[in-house]
Amino acid sequence: MKNGVPTFVKWAGGKKQLLEQFEKFFPKKIERYFDPFVGGGAVAFYLLKTHPEIKKIYLSDINEELIITYNAIKNDIKELISLLKEYKSKHNKDLYYQIRAEDVKKLSKVQIAARFIYLNKTCFNGLYRVNSKGGFNVPIGSYKNPGICNEEELMEISKLLQKDDVAVKQFYDAVKEAKAGDFVYFDPPYYPLKGKSSFTTYTKDNFLEKEQEHLAKTFRELDKRGCKVMLSNSDTEFIKNLYKEHIINIASARRMINCDATKRGSINEVVVTNYLVTL
Repeated sequence: MKNGVPTFVKWAGGKKQLLEQFEKFFPKKIERYFDPFVGGGAVAFYLLKTHPEIKKIYLSDINEELIITYNAIKNDIKELISLLKEYKSKHNKDLYYQIRAEDVKKLSKVQIAARFIYLNKTCFNGLYRVNSKGGFNVPIGSYKNPGICNEEELMEISKLLQKDDVAVKQFYDAVKEAKAGDFVYFDPPYYPLKGKSSFTTYTKDNFLEKEQEHLAKTFRELDKRGCKVMLSNSDTEFIKNLYKEHIINIASARRMINCDATKRGSINEVVVTNYLVTL
């Protein structure tokens, strides 16, 4: 486990690779932490492992299947691992498309979670993408031995999640109870770079100018409340202008999700905080 941080999904824009750069941005002491765009959870799991003083963590996302998966890992880990082991033993192209075509409404919560992890681990590039009806539509990837069931990491995540509240919420609802001294980290779908594809289809709803502006307004409201707020986004003039009243730092990330391998590589991101960082 890189950085000692467990993961259960591959996630476009995941922050595991940035944790060493992010460490200096995190508050030294955290009692309550809010993560309204939890995604793969790398920051949350890192903070849980490095800040034992944390009393409560609030994880949320509008991706319902993702949140169902978190709760299955938290509450039904043995049954989930059993299903994933079964998928691992039977994995092939036919099984992939059979499971992808399943009607999620007819599945149990644990079955939804197992399906979610299985498709994530075996689909093309670990990309999570849905169509206008909310249906997962990524083709199968080419893996000789996909990590469908890492029992050790899943068990560790289950233990880490025991002090967490995990729910399906919009970002602005997720932070309504945040108060002075709480730490909030926003990692929204990034605003697209000029001439680049936009990965904003984690759900059937897009996250573009209007949503980014609403997020910036929420950031300012939390600042006035006395919360410590941190945000990641693309290094664009639009984003920097939205947060010009706050402290803007730069981090360098590798972006590996592109059909053309020659277009993968390092790219700058902004890290915005409303507090001074001790370097």
